[in-house]
This record gives sequence, structure tokens and C-alpha cells, in this order.
Amino acid sequence: MEILHALIIWPDQLLLSLLVLFFIAVPILYGARQAMHSLLRAVFRAISNPLRLMSRWLFKTAEVLRERNKQVLLSRGREEVSHGINKEFDRVTNLVERDLHGYPALQRKLMDEITRIEEEFQKCGEVPPPPPEWTKAVAAIAKIKPSGDGLVERILEDISNSIDEIYERVINEYRESSKQRHNILKNFMPFWRSVDRTLKKVDKDLGGMQQSAAKIDEQVEKYKQIHAKSEMAEHSLTSSSTILFVISLLAIMIAAGGAFVNFWLIERPMSAMVGGSEYIVGDIQASYLAAMVIIMFETLMGLFLMESLGYTHLFPLNNINNRMRRWLVWISFSILLILAGVEVALAVMRDMIISADIALKQELAGGGAVTKAMANSWALDIPKAAQMILGFTLPFALAFVAIPLEYLIHSGRTVFGALLVLGIRGLGFAMRFISSMVQQIGKGTGYLYDAIIFLPLVIERAVLNRGPRRAALPPGSSGEMTALSKHGEHVL
Repeated sequence: MEILHALIIWPDQLLLSLLVLFFIAVPILYGARQAMHSLLRAVFRAISNPLRLMSRWLFKTAEVLRERNKQVLLSRGREEVSHGINKEFDRVTNLVERDLHGYPALQRKLMDEITRIEEEFQKCGEVPPPPPEWTKAVAAIAKIKPSGDGLVERILEDISNSIDEIYERVINEYRESSKQRHNILKNFMPFWRSVDRTLKKVDKDLGGMQQSAAKIDEQVEKYKQIHAKSEMAEHSLTSSSTILFVISLLAIMIAAGGAFVNFWLIERPMSAMVGGSEYIVGDIQASYLAAMVIIMFETLMGLFLMESLGYTHLFPLNNINNRMRRWLVWISFSILLILAGVEVALAVMRDMIISADIALKQELAGGGAVTKAMANSWALDIPKAAQMILGFTLPFALAFVAIPLEYLIHSGRTVFGALLVLGIRGLGFAMRFISSMVQQIGKGTGYLYDAIIFLPLVIERAVLNRGPRRAALPPGSSGEMTALSKHGEHVL
């Protein structure tokens, strides 16, 4: 401010002083025009070029990181698909070993039984009996003309009676043979039902094998796409990882809610055990830390239990044998069961503390009889039972948090990698935008500088554009090039 006041020629006439200073400064600024333009270009390039280089480096880093994420994603997808294919092959192998290994013996049995059926069925065929020889004699007698002789009539009557007896006997024999054939056919029913059940079981097993084969074909096709690094496979794996990440995060949040309930369930009795007025770090009470340690220890035991059972693979436990794995399962389960029992005891203790507090308040208020009646009420047993059930079940519920935790870790690598690539690209775009803005600001500053000294520039342009001088300059001469270069300096 003092320098500005010193430059003012007439303090009483500020506008006139500024106008005189402007006309004095214009020739100076015109003389320094080329140097100022070079300075402005150097300054704004010093700001713009690093931003542009930073933008290029960010885009290149984003591309490298995207390729790295793609490799990790495809590797993870290849591993999952390979595991699925091996699982389906194991399922088919178990199905063949369990159900299809007896098919040769079953086939021989079926062939034997079918042969038996054919033989028995042939026995069931109805064969008409051959005509007896005496029919010829009957036919000859039938040709005898009636003569009224009683002897002939008596012979014919005896023949008729004999024929009736023979007919009855033949009919009975035919009925007996038909009954035997029907019994043979009836005895076929259990076997046919057994054959029907066997064939249905075979059809079911073959249908299961066909489904497994279809799944294997689908997994193999997916594996081929992953191996080819196709865009469709990458998009499918990214979508699956995102959905799995959201579901796992939701499951973790639900488990966190259960842990929060478990914390407040055991915090009050823990304050009675470790002291409610004890503070460890700042405002953190010792009871809070003790309750959190118990909950975290339960979660850790649940994690080891799920890992030992083979449901999760967060730790490299493939090096231990099955015997050690079984020991680890029983140890983790025993510790988890003991902690669940401890929480049941703490829940009972919490109910006793609350009942004692209520009784004390009622006694101080003069309602001791009411408190005693309430203490003996069966209604108070319901919250106690609920707290005991929660104290026993919540530790085992927290044990299953290891499964969504594993999926959250594996899918979070893909999701956070994609978000990181998006963030780096956004930062690179911002750098490039700022670089372009700096360049435009530099050009605008040059134009503003020329606008301030517009009067000398107009005079210079009028002098350079005179007709005789332009005509005197031969085409392509150094003078014309100098004029054109000075004219081009108007633009930064």
C-alpha cells in the first residue's frame, strides 16, 4: 500500500494519476511483451506439463492395475471352476462305485430271470387236447338208422353217459391246468415289481449321471472361456464377485448385530467381576474390554472350528494330518462350548444383578413387599430363560461368521480393486482437466496482457500493414517473415 501511495503523482486526483501511470506503463509493457509472453508460457507450462505427465502415469497405472485385477480374478475363477469340476467328478465316481458297480451282476440276474420268464410263459400256453380215438366209433354209430331195437338204444344211452362223464373230466382237467397257469402268472408279479423298481433306480442313477455330465460340460465351457480370457468371462466373474461381496457384507453386518447384543448381554456382569470403575485406556472401561475379548475369542474359536472342519480355507492347514485336524476340531468345539456355558452363567448373573438393583430401589422407596412379590413371580423367569438361551446360542452363531468372512475377503479383492482402478482413472481425468484449464488460463493471461497494451499493438499492426512496404517486400523475404512472426506473437 505504501508503494502504491508513493506511485500516485497527485494524491488529490487519483483517477488522473492512475491514467498518467497507465500511459507511462504502456510503452514499458509493450517493450517487455515478448519477454512476458515467454515468461507466461514457461510458468504455465511448468504447471501444466507435470499435471499432464501425472495424468498419463495415473492412466497407465490404472491400466496395469486393471490387468493385474483381471489376472487375479481369472485365476480365482479358474480355481473355483476347477474345484467344481473335481467335485462333480468325485460325485460321479462315488455314484458309479456305489450304484453302478453291481450292474454286470444285475444284468446277469435280469437275463436269467427273463429266460425263466420265457420258459414259464411257454408253460402257460394253452394246448388243445388231441381228439380221442373213440370219436370215430361214435361217428360210425351215429350213422346207424333208428330201427326200434332196444339193444341199440341201450348201447347209445350208455355211450351218451360215458361221453358226459368224459366231458366233465376233461373240463375239470382244463380248469385245473388254467388255474395252474394263472398261478404261474401270479407268481411273476413280485418279480416284475422288483424289476420295475430296479429299472427305475437305474434310470434315476443314469439321470443323476446325465445331470452331473451336463454340469461338468457347463463348468468345462466356463473354464475354456476363463482360459481364453474373454470379456464375457471377466464380466460374469466380476458380477458374481460383486453379488457375493454384498451378500457376505450383509451377513457380516447381521453377525455384528448379534455380537453387539452379546456384548451388552455380558457387559454388566463383567463390570461386577472386573470392576465397573476401572479404566484401561482413556475412557474405555475394563468391563468393556473384557466382554470384547470374550466375544473375539468366541469368534476365533469358531473360525478355527470351521477351518478344521474344512468349510473354510483361510489358514494353510493342508499340511496337518487328519488326526491333528480331529484334535483341533474337538479342542475348538470344547473351548467354544465352555465359553457358551460361561455366557449362560453371566446371563444368570446379569438377571440377578438387575433383580437386586430393582429390589434395592423398591426397598429405598418403601416397597419391599412388592419387590418380594415380584421376585417370586413366574414372569421374571421368562427374561432369565431368554438371556440364558441367547447366551448359549450366540457363541455358536458367531462361529459361522467364518464362512461369509472368507467370501468377503476373496470377493473384496475384486471389488476394491475395481474401485481403486475407477478412483485412479477419476484422479487422472481430474489431472488432465486441471492441466487443460491451466493451459487455457495461460492463453487468457497472454490475451489479457495484449488487451492492456492494445494501443501500441494497433499502431504496430497499422505500420506493418502499409501497402507500399508490403509491396516493397519480395515474397518469402526475411522482412516478410519478420513481420509475420511479430504478427503471430499476438497469440500465445
